[in-house]
Amino acid sequence: MRSEVAVFADLAALCRRPGYIHAIAHLCFRDNVILCAGEMKEADMRKMFSPSRLIRTEINTLLGLMIKVDIDWSVPPPTTTQDYIDNTEQLLEELHHCLSGEFFTGLTKEGVESGAFNPFARGEVLREPIFYSGESAYNFQYLDLAARKYAADAPWLSANRGFTIDQASRVAKAVADVHAARFDEIRERMRRQHPDDWTMLPLFAFSSDEILAKANLSGDIVERVLEAFELSSTERNVGFNALHDFNAITAAPLIRMPSGELLSLQSYSLAEAIYDAPFYWMAQDKTYSPALAKNRGDFTENFVAERLRLVFGPDQVHSSIDVFETKSTKVSDIDVLVVWGDRIVVVQAKSKRLRLEARKGNDQIIRDDFQKAVQAAYDQGAACAKCLLDKRHRLVALDGREVAVPQEIKEIYLFCVVSDHYPALSFQARQFLKTQSIDRTQAPLVMDIFTVDAMTEMLQSPLQFLSYVHRRANYAEQLMASGELTILGYHLTKNLWVDADVGLMQLDDDFSAGLDIAMAVRRAGINGPATPNGVLTRFGKTTVGRVVTEIEARADPATIDLGFLLLAMSEQAVTEISKVIDRLAARTRADGKVHDATFAFKDGCGITFHCTDESPHIAGPRLKSYCELRKYKERAKEWFGLCMTSRGPDVRFGVSLTYPWSQDESMDQKTRDMQAPLPIDQVLDTVLKGRARDRKIGRNDPCPCGSTRKYKKCCLVSRHS
Repeated sequence: MRSEVAVFADLAALCRRPGYIHAIAHLCFRDNVILCAGEMKEADMRKMFSPSRLIRTEINTLLGLMIKVDIDWSVPPPTTTQDYIDNTEQLLEELHHCLSGEFFTGLTKEGVESGAFNPFARGEVLREPIFYSGESAYNFQYLDLAARKYAADAPWLSANRGFTIDQASRVAKAVADVHAARFDEIRERMRRQHPDDWTMLPLFAFSSDEILAKANLSGDIVERVLEAFELSSTERNVGFNALHDFNAITAAPLIRMPSGELLSLQSYSLAEAIYDAPFYWMAQDKTYSPALAKNRGDFTENFVAERLRLVFGPDQVHSSIDVFETKSTKVSDIDVLVVWGDRIVVVQAKSKRLRLEARKGNDQIIRDDFQKAVQAAYDQGAACAKCLLDKRHRLVALDGREVAVPQEIKEIYLFCVVSDHYPALSFQARQFLKTQSIDRTQAPLVMDIFTVDAMTEMLQSPLQFLSYVHRRANYAEQLMASGELTILGYHLTKNLWVDADVGLMQLDDDFSAGLDIAMAVRRAGINGPATPNGVLTRFGKTTVGRVVTEIEARADPATIDLGFLLLAMSEQAVTEISKVIDRLAARTRADGKVHDATFAFKDGCGITFHCTDESPHIAGPRLKSYCELRKYKERAKEWFGLCMTSRGPDVRFGVSLTYPWSQDESMDQKTRDMQAPLPIDQVLDTVLKGRARDRKIGRNDPCPCGSTRKYKKCCLVSRHS
């Protein structure tokens, strides 16, 4: 295998060839532009997950090497362009092998057998996942959040740059609109051209006048924004001599063409530069540093709190909470606190970035950055979790108001949130994060604010949100993916579930396709489904889905765990249990009697649905007594009971039994004759047969379930479906 230095040198020489920019334009069109007719579908995005597709960091590497000399704008013959493309892909693949080959350095049989071989302890190995890590943000997230991130800095930006970041974001959106509008025109022009003259470069070009027409800003502001992100004509990227060196094209992605137009080959790079670059502009003003640091922290905390309020409501989400051990002794603070039922979410946010030297593989700086960005957030969150479980501590808001927490906290979830893209964040968290075992505290979720944004956008109900968080935390050691959006996308389509006997489940990036489309529909206005086909579209239409909605409206600790159980069920189980509940209610409506059904699950829990219109003081003790017996009989760690009315059916109240099982002679006697619960399909069949066993029901008779339909068009159909 050749050295990385030799491969990089060959790639640099290739990028300086005459007309190479046209090869890059072709690669940008091939690998970044999604074509679709009508609504966007997951099939339209398939190429975005192809292993052969060049990612943004690879294309920026090509651009960074190309600008080391004057750009040759001549259009090469098609065969030359194809040679450029083929050689580029070959060298980039060879470069990838150089980086991934570091994994095997020092590999010996003795090291593996003794457990001493740990390649991820070396920074050189981490260069590969850092460079090839998936994107953590959508381009529209960068633009929307950039306006929020720098809103408090608007006076400085206006005085020193002549525009605000909100205005810069509007310019970037106008650039994308111009590119989309140009597509048909460029396609028609190419049809009239000889193939030797074809190039995709004009598709990525735009003029200031075109931006003026779409951005609704003054000409001076548009010019100042474009100038701020335009690569200087004298810039030769002299410091970019290795893969992880600073690349000027990332801070100034717009290139001036001989025609006077500007070129934006990757709209994502422009959006990312607008999100990142202003920080470095202001950081050079040492007198502004204190305000800059405060504004960064305030933005992250305020944004996360706002997004969580969208899920839990304003009364359940609190910001900037001080933790006191005594009246005057403050021991810690919580950036964002959520109290919902007997569940607590503690968010600790940091604004620390992964520095350039860390990306180059410097072991010490990688660990130092991680310590400041993630480990410090976790340690603070863990300390706060211990305080929450210790009744001596008080929580006080900024206005002096004391924040109440439940007397009995069931679970605490820790969120460690960073405010910027942190390459290979989930990978580094898996390798470096040192956690503690804290009573009732789940494994931490490490993420950036873009993931928080997507989670709260798609899971806008407390139970749905916490159910996902609960499972994501419990499966922390069993799941591996390039980023959190992949896992969220998998959950939305498949309903996240990992069997206990699965050691490790690797998720491919294409699981996020449905989420990618839904976010673009909601935020960027493209045509397509606003919700991925999966748990959110299929679950809510069922009776179980309505039960979850009712549980959610109450935030009753006795039924929250039941909500988690119902949300974790498969689609088939949800459908069949919904049918059982409907039939139980129909039977109670028809005869006024009590009807119930019991389901046991292999992971040590179960549920009894109890349908009656009797008063709670009669139905409540009976349901609790039965659940206690059933829990004992099944040796379950958890058992739930849900009392339903015959109308709707609607939830009346719940029973939650979550204590450990222990043998008891009296309970042995009481449960001696209890039969084991039937499988779901047999329960459904038993319920259906039970309605008609007392008398012969004709096909054309009214259905005994009380639906007012004929038997042949109601329950008779269900029995044979």
